[in-house]
Amino acid sequence: MQALDGTDTRLLSAMARDPGRTVVALAQKLGLSRNTVQARMARLEKKHAFLSFERRINPAALGYPLMAFISVHVQQQKLGTLAEELAGIPEILEGYGLTGSADLLLRVVALDAEDLFRINGKILGCDGVDRTDTALAMGELIPFRIQPLLERGPAAEA
Repeated sequence: MQALDGTDTRLLSAMARDPGRTVVALAQKLGLSRNTVQARMARLEKKHAFLSFERRINPAALGYPLMAFISVHVQQQKLGTLAEELAGIPEILEGYGLTGSADLLLRVVALDAEDLFRINGKILGCDGVDRTDTALAMGELIPFRIQPLLERGPAAEA
């Protein structure tokens, strides 16, 4: 991915502070033309600089107040089909392949402890899962953030 310049980071920073701001408002705030802001945003979108809007919706507002992280130990040869099967479980918000003691880390939401037990059972029922370890999220201490990286500026290219 091509490095971002100062204008890109200023634009992203302004968007991070006020995501509802229009292109015209961003242009005024940054002292840029509307066309420049639109072109920059289109270029940033092509570079996949933006995450999905879904990340901004709180699962608790949908009735899922319980969050947990489930470490999954899998049979490696079944990982590809397993990922597809896990993606069919709606309570799994995201999943990452890992190095270390576990193979996958899933962030899941549930209605309550009984529902979490049901979800864990669905995960264990997937072909290729050997075992799981579940940890309840007690509270978000550092919310997802990008502003400190924007303030530091683009990472130096190696």
